[in-house]
Amino acid sequence: MATANWFGLFFRDCYNGNAAAFDFTAASAVKCMLTTNTYAQDYDAHDFRNDVTNEVTGTNYSTGGVVLTSGAVTYDSASDETRIDFADPTFTNITVSNIRKAVFYHNVGTSATDHLLWAYIFDGDQSVTAADFIIQLDVTGAAKIDTT
Repeated sequence: MATANWFGLFFRDCYNGNAAAFDFTAASAVKCMLTTNTYAQDYDAHDFRNDVTNEVTGTNYSTGGVVLTSGAVTYDSASDETRIDFADPTFTNITVSNIRKAVFYHNVGTSATDHLLWAYIFDGDQSVTAADFIIQLDVTGAAKIDTT
C-alpha cells in the first residue's frame, strides 16, 4: 500500500496563473517516475521535476518514467472530493531495485518546467526483475482534492 501527498506549489502556481495550461485528461499530460528512498521530497518547496533526485535506474527503465493514460476528473458530491484518476501506471519488463517512491508530474517537456503534482510512498523498497512493475492506483482515484 502506498500513501499519496500533493506538492503544494503546483496549486499556488495554478491559482496565480504561473502554471502552463493544464488538462489532466490530455494525452501525455501526466507522467510517473520512480525514485529510491534517498529522494527527500519536500511538499512545500519542491515545485519542478528538476527538484527530484535519485531516480531509479535499471534495465528498460526510461528516465522520466511513463506516461499515464485514461485520465479522468470527476466530482463525488457524497464525499465532497474532486477525484483525478488514470489507468494504473505500468513500467514494462523492467529490472530495477530499491523503488520506494513514485512521483507524478505535469509533463511539459523539461525538468525545469514539469510541475510536480503528487508522490506515492511505498511501505518499503520494491524490486522487480524482468517483469512489469504496476502501481495499483486507488479505485476511487489516483489523487483527490477534498473540497469541504
